[in-house]
Parts: sequence; structure tokens; C-alpha cells
Amino acid sequence: MKKINCRLQEKGFTLIELLIVIALLGALAVGLLATIDPFEQLKKGRDTSQRNTVSEFYDANLRYYATRAGFPSGLPSGTPTTLDTLTGSVISSLVVAGELKDKFADLAGTGNLSKIYVMAPDATHISVCFEPESKSFQVDPNTIYSADGTLLTSVTSGATACKSLNQQGGTSCYFCIQ
Repeated sequence: MKKINCRLQEKGFTLIELLIVIALLGALAVGLLATIDPFEQLKKGRDTSQRNTVSEFYDANLRYYATRAGFPSGLPSGTPTTLDTLTGSVISSLVVAGELKDKFADLAGTGNLSKIYVMAPDATHISVCFEPESKSFQVDPNTIYSADGTLLTSVTSGATACKSLNQQGGTSCYFCIQ
């Protein structure tokens, strides 16, 4: 009998093939992260939360005004004040009147409330604003105000116009509801 030399061929990938696949997957992951930009998404989420809080507070004041023919006492009239400083007076009045939930300040968070500015320049107007962090909110057509709700439509005091009005850049302006 003749002995037959059977050599089994091993199946699998070489080290070079594995390294090439890993490098390609890494390049795809970097490209995906650059496209998604997770930090920008976090900023956009915070801005959306603040916009909702601004809208809720503004609407509560309008409802209060409609039923009582005036805004709650304690709204600042001269300079914009952050919403976290109004929790004891204005927010309490709105909660007692049933226009805001009991846990409004807790649900909004003191971090959000400290970034929201409120001003009532006269007995019939209120302005509630915040400065957006995300690029998409900074270029939003409604982000054209100062913290006191003044409309900024052109170059003022040497500063360039709002990013929402100037395609080449500009200053950060406030998103206001008034």
C-alpha cells in the first residue's frame, strides 16, 4: 500500500486581512461620528428643552393676563431677570392660579431656569428669552433679539448682526417669545 500524503488546508483569515477590515470599520465610524456630531445633538436637545420651558412660561402668563386683566406682580420691568430668581414670586402666583404645574421649577431644572430671561416692559407686554447653544437654533429666524427682547436687525454698537441674519457669522442673539 502506498501512503498518501494528505495535507489539510487551514481555513481562516490572515492577520493582514483582519487589520484591513478593522481599519475600514474605524474609518467608517469616524465618518459617521463627524456626520452626527453628538455634542451638537446634545446642545440641540438642551435648546429644545429651554424653548419648551420659555413657551410654557409665556403661555401661562398670557392665560393669567386673560383671566385677571394683568400679569402677576413681581415681573421685572427695567432689566431682564433670570427665571430662577422669580420662583418665589411670579412662578408661585402662576402655580396658585393653576396656570403652571406645581413642579414646574423642579421639572424645568434650575440650570434651565437660570438661562431664561424675563422682562415685562409695560403692563401689556412680556418678553421671555434664552440664548441658544446649538448651531441650528443660533441661525433660526426667531433668534434675532437681545436678552431684553429688543429686536436686532442690523449692526449695533460695533457688533456684527445675529448669526441668523448674517451668513458669514455674527454674534449670538437670543430666541424670544413676546
